[in-house]
Amino acid sequence: MRFDVYTPLLVALLLPPVGAVVGRRVAPARAARVLTSAAVVTAAATTWSLVLLTTALLGDAPPVIRDAREDGHPLTDPVPGVIGLAACLALAVVVWRVQRAVRAERRTRRALRRLCAGHPRDTELVVAACEVPRAFAIPGRPGRILVTSAMLGALAPDERRVLLAHERAHLTHRHGRLVTAATLAAAANPLLGPVRSAVAFLVERWADEQAATEVGDRATTARALARAALSAGRARPSGALGFTDRAVTRRVAALRAGPPPSRWPAAVGVLALGAVAALFAADATSDLVGLLFDALM
Repeated sequence: MRFDVYTPLLVALLLPPVGAVVGRRVAPARAARVLTSAAVVTAAATTWSLVLLTTALLGDAPPVIRDAREDGHPLTDPVPGVIGLAACLALAVVVWRVQRAVRAERRTRRALRRLCAGHPRDTELVVAACEVPRAFAIPGRPGRILVTSAMLGALAPDERRVLLAHERAHLTHRHGRLVTAATLAAAANPLLGPVRSAVAFLVERWADEQAATEVGDRATTARALARAALSAGRARPSGALGFTDRAVTRRVAALRAGPPPSRWPAAVGVLALGAVAALFAADATSDLVGLLFDALM
């Protein structure tokens, strides 16, 4: 436990730069999935590591170890007390950050769903009379596509097909769940913040590729994205998945460059990092259990 418990924190430092490479070299759908999975596993492992480090505050050690020491058994503390105190404070911050992220996510979804209130359940497309050009995919049962009248007016008919195909891809592939999972992982471990941003960008790229496939024209897809971004201007973004959010220039360039590559080794490497974090957290847990067992013998 003395060393294993810190390994998930090291993995959390390595995942953002590795994830950036994967985001450039792996197809968006695959990259988004593996980065989200690795981030969730790493966040869980680092949180559990903080729980293990906090055990140093239970007396000098857990009660059975303290009793064993009083009986003359030569047992050492799993971690220094000062590290246990720091871990306890960090764990409290983690709980607070995750709760705040969950509340923010719920507020955003409630606000967007209120905009769709009053429409029949089988209505997929909701057009809101608004002078700000915006479009959102709103997850739920059923999922809705919310588009402002200004956005529809800014696009040509073939470009509107691109917009609707893009937002429909968000709903079909449940991109909201991926972004939410990455957001909660980053809330639990701030070191994973860049991974959350990468996942949010990748799901937009994923939806772009799906729209290009459905429309059958990458140039039209790129043109629709560029026109929508210019129309939206500096409109304030929200927490929803929006057509004009997330590095539009890079997305247009990617569409014009051709279909993205599909490279398994890089994706497997990211998953391996998450697995390493989980394995070392499990090993640290095993060491602590073994310490407790020795104290009882």
